[in-house]
Amino acid sequence: MNPIERIYKIQHLLQEKKIVPLQTFLDSMEVSLATFKRDLERLRDRFGAPVIYDRALNGYCYDPSLQNQDMSTSELPGLWFSEAEATALITMQQLLSSLDQGGLIGPHVEPLMTRIDSILGGENASSKELRARIKVIPFANRRAPTENFSQIGFALLKRQRLNITFYSRSSNEVSQREISPQRLVNYRGIWYLDAWCHLRDSLRSFAVDGIQNINIENKTCKPVSNKMLDEYLSGGYGIFAGKANQKVSLRFNPERARWVSSEIWHPEQEARFDNDGNYYLEFPYSNDTELLLDILRHGSSVEVIAPLELRNKVAKEHLNAANLNS
Repeated sequence: MNPIERIYKIQHLLQEKKIVPLQTFLDSMEVSLATFKRDLERLRDRFGAPVIYDRALNGYCYDPSLQNQDMSTSELPGLWFSEAEATALITMQQLLSSLDQGGLIGPHVEPLMTRIDSILGGENASSKELRARIKVIPFANRRAPTENFSQIGFALLKRQRLNITFYSRSSNEVSQREISPQRLVNYRGIWYLDAWCHLRDSLRSFAVDGIQNINIENKTCKPVSNKMLDEYLSGGYGIFAGKANQKVSLRFNPERARWVSSEIWHPEQEARFDNDGNYYLEFPYSNDTELLLDILRHGSSVEVIAPLELRNKVAKEHLNAANLNS
C-alpha cells in the first residue's frame, strides 16, 4: 500500500469497527509499528482527524467528546488521489478557472483544492507549487453575472422554466422570453444556454452574458431529447448552429496549411492536400456569422471556393478593410 492507501485504510477501519486494536491495524495493513505511527500522525496533523487511543477499551477511535459535532471535516472522504491523479485534477482545475468567468465553478472546486493541498502538502510536487507552474490565459472571454449562473444551475437541476430579459447583440434588440433550459455550453470561453424558446417554439442558444434579468417560474421544462440537442448544436457550425443547409469549401496555401491542418474546425470536416501542398477543408454549416470571422483572420492565405455567397461576403469585408485603412 502507498501512504494514501494506508491512511484510507485506517479511516475505513475506524468507521467500520469504531474501536480498533493496534494489532488489527498492523495485521490489516501489513506494516511495522513505526510506519503505522507515522501514518496516524499524518492523519491527525494533515487531515485534522481527531483519532485517540482509549486505554480502557484498548484501541483507537475517534474522540467521543466530538461525537455531537459535525464530523464531516474530521471523518475523511472515501475519495483519494495518487500524485498523478492529483496532478491531472489540478491541471483541470486551472482550465476550469479560465472558463469560470461567472463564478459558477470556483466556490465548489476550492474545497477540493484545499483537500488536495493537504494530501500532497508533504510531497515534493505540492499542488500549490504545481498551480504556480501552470498558466492558462483566456482571451476575449465575456463575463456573465454570477447570480445568473446560480439561477440557471438551479433551473437546470430542478427542470423548471425561466423567464428572461435577453439582449441580442446581433439584432441590438431586447426581448422577453420564456424558456425551458436544457444545458450550459462553454464555447471559446463564452457561456451559452441551450434552451427551448416558447416564444419562437424552437431551440435557441442564449449568450449568458446577454441575459439581463432572470426569474425562475413554477412551470416544468419542456423535455428535449439529447439527440435533438446534439443535432441542433452539432449539425451546423459552432454555437450558431441550426440544421446545416450549406457546405463550405476552403483552400489554404502551403504555408498556412502547416497550422490549419492540425485544427478541428468541425466534427464532420473533410480535408486533403494537393500535390502543391495546398490544404482543402470542407464541412457543413448553417449560419456563417462566426465562420466569416474565422476565415477573415487568415487573410490572403485562404480562398473560399464555395459557396459563392460566402466568397462574396469575404471579398466585400476585405475590400471594406482595405478602403478603411488606405
